[in-house]
Amino acid sequence: MPTVNIGRPNARQALFLRDAHKYVAFGGARGGGKSWAVRAKAVLLAAKWPRIKIMIVRRSYPELWNNHIRPLRELLGAAARYNDQKKEFTFPNGAVIMLRAAANERDMDKYQGTECDVLFIDEATQFTEDQYDRIKACVRGVNGCPKRIYLTCNPGGVGHQWVKRLFIDRRYRDAERPEEYVMHRSLVTDNTALMESDPDYVRQLESLPPKLKKAWLEGDWDVFEGQFFEDFAPRPSEYLCAAHGITPERAAAERRWTHVIEPFPIPKEWRIYRSFDFGYARPFSCDWWAVDYDGRAYLFYQFYGCSGPNQGLKKDPDWIFSQIRALETSLPELKGREIRGVADPSIWDYSRGDAIIEAAYRHGVDFEPGDNTRLPGWMQCHYRLAFDGEGFPMVYFFNTCRHAIRTLPLLQYDEHKPEDLDTSQEDHFADSFRYFCMMRPIAPRQRGSAAQVSRR
Repeated sequence: MPTVNIGRPNARQALFLRDAHKYVAFGGARGGGKSWAVRAKAVLLAAKWPRIKIMIVRRSYPELWNNHIRPLRELLGAAARYNDQKKEFTFPNGAVIMLRAAANERDMDKYQGTECDVLFIDEATQFTEDQYDRIKACVRGVNGCPKRIYLTCNPGGVGHQWVKRLFIDRRYRDAERPEEYVMHRSLVTDNTALMESDPDYVRQLESLPPKLKKAWLEGDWDVFEGQFFEDFAPRPSEYLCAAHGITPERAAAERRWTHVIEPFPIPKEWRIYRSFDFGYARPFSCDWWAVDYDGRAYLFYQFYGCSGPNQGLKKDPDWIFSQIRALETSLPELKGREIRGVADPSIWDYSRGDAIIEAAYRHGVDFEPGDNTRLPGWMQCHYRLAFDGEGFPMVYFFNTCRHAIRTLPLLQYDEHKPEDLDTSQEDHFADSFRYFCMMRPIAPRQRGSAAQVSRR
């Protein structure tokens, strides 16, 4: 193979190029040198492993052309033969780099028959988790070549949630092995080539709105543009605390400008509610709320997940409701309390045989159908999250309710219904939250005055 000068990597890119984990992610902010790292690694693999099959995937063909095909043609020259019809580079040792655009589910299905040894998913957060699961099935074969998946990514996008789960939060399911996953963080300041060629780029990022700046410049995976629950505050805002002359520590102690608080014993006199979203193909969420004398709600306990040990995502309603019943007859916070339940009205659907609600009745768990009107329901959630002039909201979450705290910040708007939530995400707690809010609707908050609460 003729000599190819791929250039000199920066320190972060060098770590990525040397990494031999099965799943390797690279990036975290705009301008971190991700596309160069993908091209360089693909060429190095092609040079080292005869007859290796490499596939690079992006959302669209124009992105493939600008970020990979054109630069690779300039880099490789006579070192590899490019077939424009197939969108493939073939090397003298038989190695192949295939470039594929995958904009939708049909494209993913089209590539399921393609076999490769190494897969690069460039800008992985532009793909849903289902699309990722489909395309990664292409990595297979019985030859001696390495089997790996490389992903580049920035915070935000439809795939933010699953990428963050695997590489930032490192929360793994039964079939996933933590030791196979690694991420190399890269910021624009690590990209010395870009800093030299376009010094104004950092200034452009610094001029962005605060949340977009934190995501694109600082690589913050907890804040990104398009958040549906942008008003959810897991900790006191430094900006709001400064504006009101208090420290974040004092605000947290006083439960101001935040929604997440330390647990405390629930007074016996407070009313208890249970909200439930079944989830079907994904996790269910059962949530218990206490409501104080002012109508302020506290999420104090969650039962969230799949249907039981080693059952994957298959739902067993009898198991779920038996567990709910056991919790309500054993936990001190729930035992002996009068509990009013509300659930997704779809569990009363008898069109395919026994409705799911029948399993609840068998275990003595009562619900009433929730009001499933989406937009008024989301508005009620926002009314509850809103702070008054002193920094007090109408809903709090105990910090032990980790699935609520984890999923709310990740949810995004639907690109086709800008006022609604994108339902392809992990939205089961959000739906449960909505059913509860519609059970006890409140009026919009007036800053500096107490909220008017509807008690019914």
